[in-house]
Amino acid sequence: MNKIIFFDTETTGNEQKDFLVQIAYKNGEESFTGLYKPELKIPPEASAIHHITNKMIADKPSFFDSGDQMKIKKLFEDENSIVVAHNAPFDLMIIKKENIEPKKFICTLRVARYLDPEGKIEKYNLQYLRYLLEIEIEATAHDALGDVLVLEQLFERLKKKLKETEHMGDDEALNKMIEISSHPSLLHTFNFGKHIGKKIEDVCNLDRGYLEWLLKQKLESDQIDEDWIYTLKHYLKI
Repeated sequence: MNKIIFFDTETTGNEQKDFLVQIAYKNGEESFTGLYKPELKIPPEASAIHHITNKMIADKPSFFDSGDQMKIKKLFEDENSIVVAHNAPFDLMIIKKENIEPKKFICTLRVARYLDPEGKIEKYNLQYLRYLLEIEIEATAHDALGDVLVLEQLFERLKKKLKETEHMGDDEALNKMIEISSHPSLLHTFNFGKHIGKKIEDVCNLDRGYLEWLLKQKLESDQIDEDWIYTLKHYLKI
């Protein structure tokens, strides 16, 4: 029987060089949150988002030395476990540094995009979707456990919509969510920059050079941006 585990991380930043500061998960009725001292100092930009400071973690052990790593690794890597995260490629990259590699995962960001083929939703970040979908829950934004509670409700909304639109049962919907999450999303509309609101396909025809420039920026960046790289290569036919 599948175990659905909702999890979130707070980190020293959003690039490949960054490390875990906090992890939280919810597995049925069990919830867990832990705070750790990372290999890098937490920069002010990161503290401004999650409000975790270097002073708060000064006496904390590293995640690997805390004893929690072994417990979470066993749970997340269990063959019956499906871990769920929003923008999962980033969180999976962070926990891979801690020697945790789940076998099955669902990315609610990619599923949300899949269920919005016309690109009607302006943004897909977790807190935007929380208020767009009127998810009524007491949870602190950008706190790992708070985000997990929102994530759980978002997952249920997405699964319900998937079941309704594609006429499938619970198990089929879970398998479809895993399949959608396993590859990058094809994006359709710019939600930033000088072409905001325009279809990417139209911009490619009118301003191909911009797409080529943007792809170069994405490839050179340390941020995890698989969806944009895949999308730009698709429209540029590279």
